[in-house]
Amino acid sequence: MNKHWTVYGSELSPFTLKLLAMARYKGLPYRFLPEEGGWLDNLRITIRQERLVRGLLPLTWPRMTEDDEFPLVPFLFGPDGENLYDSSAIGEWLDQRSAAPTPLIPADPALAFVVKLLDEFADEWMLYLVHHYRWKVSAQDNNAGKRLGHELRWITLGVDAPAASFFSARQVRRLPYLFSVAPQGFHIPGLPSDRQPPSREGFPPTHALLEESYRRILLALEPIVSSRPYLFGNAPTLADFSLYGQIGMNLPDPSANRFIATTAPRVHEWVQRLHRHEFSASPEPELTLHEDLAPLLAEVSRVYVPLMQQNTAAVERYKQAGERRFNERAFNRGLSLYDGELDGAPFRSVAKSFQAKTWRGVLGAWAALSGTEHARLQRLGLRF
Repeated sequence: MNKHWTVYGSELSPFTLKLLAMARYKGLPYRFLPEEGGWLDNLRITIRQERLVRGLLPLTWPRMTEDDEFPLVPFLFGPDGENLYDSSAIGEWLDQRSAAPTPLIPADPALAFVVKLLDEFADEWMLYLVHHYRWKVSAQDNNAGKRLGHELRWITLGVDAPAASFFSARQVRRLPYLFSVAPQGFHIPGLPSDRQPPSREGFPPTHALLEESYRRILLALEPIVSSRPYLFGNAPTLADFSLYGQIGMNLPDPSANRFIATTAPRVHEWVQRLHRHEFSASPEPELTLHEDLAPLLAEVSRVYVPLMQQNTAAVERYKQAGERRFNERAFNRGLSLYDGELDGAPFRSVAKSFQAKTWRGVLGAWAALSGTEHARLQRLGLRF
């Protein structure tokens, strides 16, 4: 752990923000590439990442299944040939390597379950919200494309504009895949056509659903972080870093950032503190499942739980019918689509195999809890 590691990622990614903060908190010495590397460093790490994805290098952690897929970023590469991906799995791996200064996943079974549940909620639902807020709410004032062009300057040799334009148009096109579908005829005056949030034939609009959920989440978090430094007490957990990574993605997006600061000023301060990697954890953590968590767990029950249930049922139906194409590859071909409903609003999405896998893990963890622990969590508003 004393040797330098490499975090390969982008600050435009909420999962990279999450990983950087966890690594800093755990005292893992690392370089952040491509931002902190030269041309040769970045070429080497890019080749290493490509060889890993192609199966030419062994994966250290976690074990992959047919339901998984590699992300674009982030990855954690070790000095002795270690190759890791998936920010949540890396958080568990960091705990296995070192409990200092405090574990990211507490020992108490019910508390550990809620930590992991909120981690998945952030990764699988809040990603939709913050992506929507970057490319719809901050459509006219975000500079994400320019920032990516800067990160890729080792490839573009300073000619950033084409990369910035391509990335921005690509991310806008991906909005419906990431659950953000505009109403038919939606148009933002003065915005180029390739930056207009798209509608999609046969897909119900979801802008209101996403924006109302984001507001409820921020309002639910406000009393939690107003009276304690972290979600469960005086030390951060995997859940803190996951929620930070998602909300922190919107800090550089002016309109989205103003929405966060106006709606929940203490949450805004909390996210900024974690973004600066300012940690104040006690060496003897006192973490509890307190009543302030109830509105946040109610939102998990309102949107995340039914979405995972409907997605997993769709994956299983398609697999039984012999379909093996899921996720974005299937979405782009109009395959493995299903219709559902969240909080009274209809939606259409693609069956996502990796979400079905993580949801089965959540269900397994829930089943492993005792009846007393179930009742404890249900009193806080958690519903399965």
